[in-house]
Amino acid sequence: MRIAVCVKQVPDTATRIRVAPNNLSIDETGVQFVLCPYDEYAVEEALKIRSAAGSGEVVLFCVGPPRATEALRTALAMGADRAVHLTELAGLDWVGTARALAAMIHAEGNFDLILTGRQTTDDDCFELGPALAELLGLPDATIVIKLEVGPLKVTAHRDIEGGRAIVELPLPAVITCTKGLNQPRYPSLPGIMKAKQKPIKVVTQGALGLTPQPQVALLELALPPPRQSGKLIKADAEQAAQELMNLLHHEAKVV
Repeated sequence: MRIAVCVKQVPDTATRIRVAPNNLSIDETGVQFVLCPYDEYAVEEALKIRSAAGSGEVVLFCVGPPRATEALRTALAMGADRAVHLTELAGLDWVGTARALAAMIHAEGNFDLILTGRQTTDDDCFELGPALAELLGLPDATIVIKLEVGPLKVTAHRDIEGGRAIVELPLPAVITCTKGLNQPRYPSLPGIMKAKQKPIKVVTQGALGLTPQPQVALLELALPPPRQSGKLIKADAEQAAQELMNLLHHEAKVV
């Protein structure tokens, strides 16, 4: 079974983010970048499926700057076979990124399954999986916490508000993975050493036949305003309730 896994390099969620002077990007000074945590579930699931099948290939696809090679090496150290990397980002919004990944996957041949994380932890974009499915003409299931793969179809258990939905999709299909699907492995020392020898093919937009036509423009990037300190109401229950209602109505304006 051939499995494509789309991955992204993102700032570590423990990193303190600062906005760059141009207000259009972050200041990367001192920022630790990692493989997106949700993408780790996708990589791990691909490796489990390959192992269960007894053979196959797990190919990584990434659209990101040259430093994203570090994230690809992490996923290769986990056990993926090889990677394809588009480092030329000019003119790519999230729609363009989806088109680029679809073109990269198509150029590498037929895949039985395309996996990616449910979202990215930098811009919280949930659209990639469904967009890929639309561009590739494939069925998709999002926010999957359990996956059962057969020879011709896949059964996906989806985490939804208030319950769980179970859907069947014919292969090939696109799946977005989330926490609970598996427990991503840590790269072993032999895996890290082997990853240094695994191929990462760098491609260009021109070679993929892409003409960027951005539909979304970033106008400004800003940190949220500082959180105001809370208020402590010292009174008996009835007076405290009345004061709380007054504050919610007149100050917070939420009731």
